Order: sequence, then structure tokens, then C-alpha cells
Amino acid sequence: MFPVVEKFISINGEGCRAGELAVFIRFRRCNLNCSYCDTKWANDENAHAEIMTADEIAEYIGDTGVKNVTLTGGEPLLQSDIGGLVELLIKQGNSVEIETNGSISIAELSRQEYRPHFTLDYKLPVSGMEKAMLTDNYKYLADGDVVKFVAGSRSDLEKTLYIINKFDLTKKCLVYISPVFNKINPAEIVDFMAENKLNNVRLQLQLHKFIWNPDERGV
Repeated sequence: MFPVVEKFISINGEGCRAGELAVFIRFRRCNLNCSYCDTKWANDENAHAEIMTADEIAEYIGDTGVKNVTLTGGEPLLQSDIGGLVELLIKQGNSVEIETNGSISIAELSRQEYRPHFTLDYKLPVSGMEKAMLTDNYKYLADGDVVKFVAGSRSDLEKTLYIINKFDLTKKCLVYISPVFNKINPAEIVDFMAENKLNNVRLQLQLHKFIWNPDERGV
């Protein structure tokens, strides 16, 4: 059984499928408390949720006719039998992406026959959660996966550069840098990328925050 706090169709606001239609399933509960989190309401153990079976989630997704599926939260890897849900959805003909905060192992899911794509955060100092990062996850990355850095300062960008180089991330997966909304000018990120010749690294802006009110839910 899965506690679903939101389910909706929108465009992917970020990642390698940014701008494409996707159906989002947002689960309740997170093990981190990032300073800039825009879904804190979903992280609470007592957040209102619809309790759904894997079959009910698959039926809802099938009825939408949208084939890109994003499992998010909260933290989706806290959900028991998330692997079984992923297998069911991929067998149904969907492309499944898991947005995870980078603190929980992806090892088991990465080895299963029906493997999702991972968008894996590295929580920079601005988040207050960097100590929770599990860099062992980088052993399990594949071509379609993403490591995402959300930066709020020059020092965050310096740490981003260090982690990219230390783990040779651009040779393992896609790498994105996003600004903390309204905290750093995206032009500063572009300047940093040019200054440090960050090839194969992409700036991304959260499209949904420009299309709709940044606090809007269900988009």
C-alpha cells in the first residue's frame, strides 16, 4: 500500500525530459529536511494521503494515456516494495523516473530487470542536509540517469565542481545544476560553468515555477 499525497499530469519541470508530459505520483514522507524544500507539506508523517495499491496506481496511470511516469515525494525510496511498483509500471509500457534525495541506496533497484531512471540529488551545503549524502550510489548510475545539484551560492558551486570531478560524474550520467529559486542568479551559474569549462554539465531552470505560481501544487 502506498500513501499518495498527489497524482496529476503536467510537464516535467526539470531533468532530461524537461518540457515533456508526465504523470506524477507524489508519496508521503521524507527522511530529510532541506532548507529550500518546496514540498514540505508532503514530508510530514501525518500529511493527508490516498492509500493506493500498486494496481490502483497503475490503473490511474494507464487511464491518463501518458507514458512518462515520475515517482516523487517526499522520498519515494522510503516506500516499501517500490521495486514491485516500478516493475508493474514498466511492464505496462511506461518510462519510469524516480526522483530521490541521494541519501538512500539505489543499489537494489538499479540491478532489477525492470530498472527505472534515477534523478539523484546531491544536497549541497545550502540545503543543510549534505551530511546525509550517500555517494556510494554513484557506482550504480547509468547513461539515462541524472545527478542534480541545487546551488544557492558560489561556495555551493565550488562544492558541485569538487563532487563532479571526484566521482567523474559526466562520464557516468547526465549532470545538471539548478539555482535555488530566487536565491542565486542563474547567470552566475553560467559564468561559473564557463570559468571552469564544465563540459557535459547543463544548467536547468524549474519550468513549472515560471509557467505557474512557484507555490502552486499539482503542476
